[in-house]
Amino acid sequence: MDSMKTTERPGYLKTRTARCGCGGLTVIVAGEPRSVYACACVECQRATGTAFSYRAVFVEDAVVSVEGERRTWRRTGDVGRWVEQTFCPTCGALVFMTGEGLPGAVSISVGCFSDPDFAPPATLFRARRKHRWFDPGPQTRISE
Repeated sequence: MDSMKTTERPGYLKTRTARCGCGGLTVIVAGEPRSVYACACVECQRATGTAFSYRAVFVEDAVVSVEGERRTWRRTGDVGRWVEQTFCPTCGALVFMTGEGLPGAVSISVGCFSDPDFAPPATLFRARRKHRWFDPGPQTRISE
């Protein structure tokens, strides 16, 4: 399945495929995300290597499959709860994560879907840490 396309059939949930940069780690999810967010905390900046993360939260049951070699790294977030990041050991792309603060959910890096029409973030978390040039727009809820 091409990561730029989704599958829609009558009676079936839409599926989306997220892939790392080299294609070695693939996650397929069914249905719509529970939420879409951006986060500007220092940990997300370091994990993504850019100014913020952009992720879609799905219920764990939405995960149809996870294929390929992967590594995980567990860290403690700025509010003291653990976050487990799953990445490709070949290209290093952070594909998805789970966390103590989101039980029963998986957050997938939206860039791994390669879908320019993916929903924008509804909320920007840790906005006080955002880079000054970044303007999430008036439709985005700001959470300090």
